[in-house]
Amino acid sequence: MKIYGVAILAGCYLAGQLIGSLLGVWLNIGGNVGGVGFAMVLLIITNERLRKKGLLDTKSEQGILFWSALYVPIVVAMSAIQNVKAALSGGWVAILAGLLVTATCFMLVPVLSRLGKKTEQSS
Repeated sequence: MKIYGVAILAGCYLAGQLIGSLLGVWLNIGGNVGGVGFAMVLLIITNERLRKKGLLDTKSEQGILFWSALYVPIVVAMSAIQNVKAALSGGWVAILAGLLVTATCFMLVPVLSRLGKKTEQSS
């Protein structure tokens, strides 16, 4: 089992949970808001920065990629247990938040694509 990179994953997970909990408190919601998503973004950013600085050996990078690949089924399983009917009946906030996030992601695809091309050209 690839155990390398677990400390980085654990740190990102704890930071993501903290951010999600603080966001939940700030929004006056009795729960964590997007903690796993924040952790995933932190893991991607941390992995990229460590790799670019040459501080990540091959085994650690493979371990991080292995564990980050497990995040997708975790997020799907977590979203499957959410009460969508209660969220939608709670008002337009849930619908507006979903539409806003989806629109933002669609708008960021070309930006990220251009950034990826610049990285490939500089290599």
